[in-house]
Amino acid sequence: MKPRTRRFLWVALGVAALGMATTLVLNAFRANVMFFASPTQVAEERLAAGARLRIGGLVGQGSLARDAADREGLTVRFIVTDTAHDIRVTYRGVLPDLFREGKGVVAEGTLMADGTFVADQVLAKHDENYLPPPVAGSPERASRSRPALRVSDHSSTDPAR
Repeated sequence: MKPRTRRFLWVALGVAALGMATTLVLNAFRANVMFFASPTQVAEERLAAGARLRIGGLVGQGSLARDAADREGLTVRFIVTDTAHDIRVTYRGVLPDLFREGKGVVAEGTLMADGTFVADQVLAKHDENYLPPPVAGSPERASRSRPALRVSDHSSTDPAR
């Protein structure tokens, strides 16, 4: 076999391996992609029953109810709304600490034929001003523990300072 033919075979084998690797990576991405939708998008798109997706919105005021038949009290029903449309959500599990009526939520699960969303994971969203309770009081404690600085302490025109 000529060196030129051998080189061509190695290049062809490399291109085939690269194509196979690309196909496997793209297939893995497609299998793990889960779309995020608002209640309005779910209502308008008429998604098929059994579709896996994430829904996001606000927990409806007065909609949070625990299932009385569940002895452990882990089954919860609530409504996710974007103020235009509502989706009934059923979830079995422990809710996050930040989960409250009127607050943001993202639920991951399956849409049923009757329009109910069965969540297998619920995440509470918070705004950018959120501080965990132990940290929330820290700025006040820190300001009480050190003396206040005067403006004149930092506004010197002396370059040696």
